[in-house]
Amino acid sequence: MLVLGDAHATEPDRREILLELYRSLEPARVIQLGDLEYYDLPAPTWFVAGNNEDFDVIEALRAGDRPPETDNVHLLASTVATVGGRRVAGLSGNYAPTKYDLPRAELEGERRRHFTHEDIERAAELSDVDVLLTHEAPTGLLSYGYDPGCEHIDELLEALSPSLCLVGHHHRHRETEIGETSVVSLAPAWERYYTLDPETLALEAHDHDRGPDSVSDR
Repeated sequence: MLVLGDAHATEPDRREILLELYRSLEPARVIQLGDLEYYDLPAPTWFVAGNNEDFDVIEALRAGDRPPETDNVHLLASTVATVGGRRVAGLSGNYAPTKYDLPRAELEGERRRHFTHEDIERAAELSDVDVLLTHEAPTGLLSYGYDPGCEHIDELLEALSPSLCLVGHHHRHRETEIGETSVVSLAPAWERYYTLDPETLALEAHDHDRGPDSVSDR
């Protein structure tokens, strides 16, 4: 299973790197962690929305519609799907304190990028989750001289207790353990790609010009 961090594929060079990964690796299925920005992909792809997307497309996918050239993408927005025999759940969006308590229906324009309390509550009700995908990080994973993590992601990890949580947004590779969960922040797709063994949930990182490095074995 191919796993990709942020793509930012509205930029031509980064879109070409993204599509070359699909062409060269020929994955049967792909997991992607947001800021995808391009939805006409050659293999089935399950993703969470980031804070940089075409939000008209994202809202259509949330509603169960299928806009043109989105046949192979499957949005995980407080929902779960079986991917490679594993239960993979996703929380779409990033955190904004001023928008969190609003109903999702009140978010407009670019503010549709955020998750709300409704999204967290819906996600927390999911069951038997093996892998959780989030664009926002939990606390205790990253540091910029301060902790950019979000306590609402902490709450979600506690509620779901997945074996593995994969995080986008921050464009850097970091790993930690939170409770019983291995948590990995992914490098962006133009720097690294990852492979996940669905049977063991072992994650390997691959620099584009180097071999694999073991990340986790759960």
